[in-house]
Amino acid sequence: MGIDLFDVEQLLLTEAAEPPLPPQDAAARDRVWDMAVKANPTLFDGPAVACAERKRTGPGVLRLSWVRVTYRHYAVRRVPGATALPSLFVNVVQPTDAGRVLTVRMSPSTAAPGRWQLPGGSVEPPQDGAVLDDAALACQAARELAEELGVAAAAKNLDLWSVTRGENGSVGLTYLAPALPEATLRAHFTAAAAAERSQGREPELDTFVPVGSADELAGVGGPHADCLEPIVRRFFEEC
Repeated sequence: MGIDLFDVEQLLLTEAAEPPLPPQDAAARDRVWDMAVKANPTLFDGPAVACAERKRTGPGVLRLSWVRVTYRHYAVRRVPGATALPSLFVNVVQPTDAGRVLTVRMSPSTAAPGRWQLPGGSVEPPQDGAVLDDAALACQAARELAEELGVAAAAKNLDLWSVTRGENGSVGLTYLAPALPEATLRAHFTAAAAAERSQGREPELDTFVPVGSADELAGVGGPHADCLEPIVRRFFEEC
């Protein structure tokens, strides 16, 4: 399916209540989730944020209404006749100082084994008393870089670069990070993976490949996230 890309200069976020599911759909959702966990016991029904509404309110201004859910919610997509809210996620374009962009592959233990994408992950709801705003989202993007690549980027140095709407209406917030040497990125990635394994956990990512153009993605075998090619192509056209 096609991917929509938007230029956004300001995000406005408001929390909304989760729409109730009919009891039969909720029961079917739980059955689908339980089957998924049996197939992959590493799946965790942790907190997540879904997007209830996306609306442009002015030039460069995007208002997002968001809802607290858990990952179980997205099993609704596999319930005939039921409708799941779109997911909300952050991802990061991490350039190298040689003008390439990092693409990463999800490990076999994840919900999307073998999928190539940008570093990133689902948005998590704020803790009690905190707010979900553009600064908090940049912090989440920085945390994904730290956890997945071992790169300690300051949130203030991550610029909201693009917003995407893709499969299932999912909304992605793409940040642009400062360029780093490829050798540095590889060393950080290797160290982060080793730290995860030392704690008895499998890393979320099992490898990365820098690409020098969107066309090079064709040589990266395996499934791709729907927003990967459009974002990489835009980067090389504009940056």
